[in-house]
Amino acid sequence: MNVPLRPDVTPRLEDYPYRLSDNVRFADLDPNHHVNNAVYATYFETGRVTLMKDRSYGLMPDGFAWIMVRLDIHFRAELRWPGTIELGLGVVKFGRSSVTFDQVVFSEGKCVASAQSVSVLLDEATRKPTALTPEILANFQRWIRRGAVLT
Repeated sequence: MNVPLRPDVTPRLEDYPYRLSDNVRFADLDPNHHVNNAVYATYFETGRVTLMKDRSYGLMPDGFAWIMVRLDIHFRAELRWPGTIELGLGVVKFGRSSVTFDQVVFSEGKCVASAQSVSVLLDEATRKPTALTPEILANFQRWIRRGAVLT
């Protein structure tokens, strides 16, 4: 069952079990002097990659890689430089070979963007999607978003 992040519901950072901080960089700005929409994909990537490539979490076995196949972003508020951001991520769905995440970017306690992304586990030798193993599924359990009901 998919549990999408409804655009009309304001996310709460505490519902996202994986969190990290980052900086808004001057280079992130567009001619309107706010963070360019395309940069948010980088912020969301930072959250996913930092979690999944950390070998201590056991989410990426040798010989496999994760590829993102979908990213839906909801822009909620303007973000400016200078500043810091809090990134949040939580699992909301498992597929045969995929994991769906809800992700958020917060600034000064306010959600400025939210997204849902889908990543697929890829066998590096065959370049084909491969089924999630029981071990990978078990290792993802601590990262399930609060309130998500997975079936």
